[in-house]
Amino acid sequence: MTVKTSISLTDAQEAYARKLVEEGRYSSLSAVLQQGLEMLRAETEAKDAELDALKALLIERAKGPFISMEEGKRQTREMLARKRAALLNKSDAV
Repeated sequence: MTVKTSISLTDAQEAYARKLVEEGRYSSLSAVLQQGLEMLRAETEAKDAELDALKALLIERAKGPFISMEEGKRQTREMLARKRAALLNKSDAV
């Protein structure tokens, strides 16, 4: 279904939209605006999905076990030491 509506554009927006039509990129000013709205809708939906995923992750993490800052730093140092050792062992094998 198509709905007719009235909108206001700045002079620059109208000139740009007309240029796109004149270049043959779009068949009409309506097509330009429809494509712009579809792009905005897709961008908004993607951002909403990312935000929902982040919220879900934070909720899930809040349910899990917590460790102290000191323990977190210790585990990070150990992980880095393991990674460095693995890299050194890998370079020695070459």
